[in-house]
Amino acid sequence: MEIYTYITLREEPQLKNAAAEWFHSKWGVPAEAYLECMDAYLSGETEYGWYLCLHEGAIVGGLGVIENDFHDRKDLTPNVCAVFTEEGFRKKGIAGQLLDKAVEDLRSKGISPVYLVTDHTGFYERYGWDFLCMVQGDGEPDMTRMYIHQ
Repeated sequence: MEIYTYITLREEPQLKNAAAEWFHSKWGVPAEAYLECMDAYLSGETEYGWYLCLHEGAIVGGLGVIENDFHDRKDLTPNVCAVFTEEGFRKKGIAGQLLDKAVEDLRSKGISPVYLVTDHTGFYERYGWDFLCMVQGDGEPDMTRMYIHQ
C-alpha cells in the first residue's frame, strides 16, 4: 500500500522553493509568482494557503489558494488554483484529498465559499463543487467554467 502525506506549506516551510519550482514546471507561471504568494501565506499576511501531497518525500500533487485565478469576476474570491497531480499518481484520490483539505482549512478560518475555474466537467462535482457560472479568463478568447464550494 502506498503512503501519501498531505500537508500545508506552513507545516513544511522548507519545501517552499521546491514547491514553487514544481508548480512552475506544471503550469508555466514564473516560480517567482508562486514564491510571492507562498511568502504571503508563510508570513501570515494571508490565510490563502498551499497544499501538497508527498510520496516518499517527493511532491506528487498540489494546489494553492489565491485571491483571483486570472478571471474577470474579482468578486468571486478566494480561488483554488494550480490543481495538479503527477500522471503516475492520478486516479488515487489525491486531488480530492487536497481539495477537501484546502476547503476545510479555509472553513476553519471562517473563509467560505471558495471558487475555482476549470475546463473540466464532472471531476470537481465528485468533491462537492457546484457549477456557478461562466467567467472570462484574462486574455482568453473563450469563457471558462466557475465552480463554488460552500
